[in-house]
Amino acid sequence: MWVFAYGSLIWNPAFQSVEQQRATAFGWHRSFCLDMVRWRGSAEQPGLMMALERGGRCNGVIYRLPEGEKPLQIERLLRREISDHESIGSVRWLPVHTAQGSLRALGFWVGVTGRGTSLNQPLERVAQVLARACGHVGSGAEYLYNTVHHLEEFGIRDRNLWRLQELVANEIRSIHGGAPGMGLLSAS
Repeated sequence: MWVFAYGSLIWNPAFQSVEQQRATAFGWHRSFCLDMVRWRGSAEQPGLMMALERGGRCNGVIYRLPEGEKPLQIERLLRREISDHESIGSVRWLPVHTAQGSLRALGFWVGVTGRGTSLNQPLERVAQVLARACGHVGSGAEYLYNTVHHLEEFGIRDRNLWRLQELVANEIRSIHGGAPGMGLLSAS
C-alpha cells in the first residue's frame, strides 16, 4: 500500500514507511486552498493549507507502508489528516506514475470543495495570507519553506511554490519594513 505525499506529509509523515520514491499524479496540482483557523492559523489571522485541486500535474513522493503494520499506519494517517468535522471524501485512491510504472496510492485532501475552501486564488493573495498566518504549530511561511526545501531533496521543483516563496518573502519584508534578517529563510 502506497501513500502519495505532496506537502507536509513529505517532511512530517507521522507514519512509518519501508520505501519511498518520486511519483506524479496527473490531473491534480498543489493549491493552498484549505482555510485554517488552527495549526498554522488562528481565528484572528486565518491561514491556508495545501490540498490537491483538479488540473495540471503534481510531482510528489510515494511511501510504501510496512506489510504487517498497515492498520496501525493507516490509523495514524487518518488521525493526522481527518478530523471530526471533515469529510472522508477528502481521501481517495490516486493513479500515480513512477519510474517503474503506474500504481495506486492513497491521497489526502484531494479535490476538496465546499465550505472552508478558497479555490483558484491568485498567488499574490496566498502570499499575503501565508506571510501573516501563524498558529500553535508554526507559521504559513514555515509550512511553505519546509515543503519547498523537502521537495528539492527529492529533485522536485514546483515553479508555483518557488514563485510563492518569493512573494511570501517580499510580503514579510514589507510587513517588517525591509528589516535585515526578517526574510522567509532566516526563520528556518
